[in-house]
Amino acid sequence: MKRLALVLALAATFFAGLTVDHAASAAARRAPGPYRALDVFSRVLADIENNYVEDIQEQDLVYGAIDGMVARLDPHSAFYRPDAFRQVRDETSGEFDGVGLEVTVEGGVLTVVSPMADSPGERAGIRPGDRIVSIEGAATRDMPLAEAIRRLKGPAGTAVSVEVMREGFATPQKLTLVRDRVRTQSVEWRVLDPDRRYLYVRVKSFQERTDQALARALDDGRAALRGELRGLVLDLRNDPGGLVDQAVRVADLFLSTGIIVVTEGRNRRNVEVQHAHEKGTEPAYPLIVLVNRGTASASEIVAGALQDNGRAVIMGTQTFGKGSVQTIIELEDGSGLKLTTARYYTPHHRSIQELGITPDVVVAEVAPPARPEVQPTERDLKNHLRNEGTAPAPADAALSALEADFPLRTALDYLKASDIFKASVDPGKGRGTTSKRD
Repeated sequence: MKRLALVLALAATFFAGLTVDHAASAAARRAPGPYRALDVFSRVLADIENNYVEDIQEQDLVYGAIDGMVARLDPHSAFYRPDAFRQVRDETSGEFDGVGLEVTVEGGVLTVVSPMADSPGERAGIRPGDRIVSIEGAATRDMPLAEAIRRLKGPAGTAVSVEVMREGFATPQKLTLVRDRVRTQSVEWRVLDPDRRYLYVRVKSFQERTDQALARALDDGRAALRGELRGLVLDLRNDPGGLVDQAVRVADLFLSTGIIVVTEGRNRRNVEVQHAHEKGTEPAYPLIVLVNRGTASASEIVAGALQDNGRAVIMGTQTFGKGSVQTIIELEDGSGLKLTTARYYTPHHRSIQELGITPDVVVAEVAPPARPEVQPTERDLKNHLRNEGTAPAPADAALSALEADFPLRTALDYLKASDIFKASVDPGKGRGTTSKRD
């Protein structure tokens, strides 16, 4: 009889508890708006803290919940714990410790947008489009982007192992990267052709003061050429982007009027239109912009602005296609939230999202294979007449180096063609001579 009474008491206790839970759930269902979800969250948090089999830190639980919440958004939104957020802020200033890889998530797979110049990732041969399938043995599929970045970063001198998969690989390739202090000089330049006064400038990323570095590079180039530029190749290949305001200022250097970019928030609220300004605009010399799959985000803003305004010829291959703007929000405990808050559009209101920028002139990264047969020339003919003039000058060493960079060599050929065409239509700059017919 005592045993029966005990069973009935336990059953009553069980059903009483179940009734209370249902009552709480009913109350939660009646609660308006987000408060119902917050009630559920706080209840689960309390249950884990009080009843989970092992001790666990409340902060770890909250951070984990935020990771999961942000992971439900797009691949570019991310939550950064305080140590990772400090590194994110360092990146915009141009210095940080890590492997120097700009990564995103495509189809649940961690994918390289671009390796940064002279970084451990670039030195190891990692390329845009490579898929990082594991970090230190942990599979990256469906891993939150912020967690993947946290695992890749770390103090200079420490090592991190990754497995990289690429089209053509039978199995993932294991690499050990030694983290380094990545110092990103965002702009580099060199004289492309001193006789024709062509300059080459590469923008590697858009960070603080990139516009100033570019303006300084152009001035230094003019000084080296001892005169105004007659043509510029602006290289945005493998530029993963960065600060949108810097992209606007860089495009403004080459545009005197017109729209640079339009950003629109949810439901087309908070529309902002960025216009070019005449002050400080570069002269209207021929401009070719090189792009490829590693050209993303802020660099796509520049390419789209110059293309839509008819200021430059865009040359290369299709760009990455990141047409969204992220806002960095610093939180009270030193953590941070990178949140996608707007889409951006080119001056002709083209959305770059998913599609990217289509070049005006498509040029593959690698030159097509040469034809095996060699056509004879006059000098190959027996008893040909010798040229009575001077021997042709050997090719300049700097120009010979272009052979390894097919898109850049093609850009130089286009600049030369532009010069020749202008000379041919200007009676004061004739370059041909009258000749008799064969």
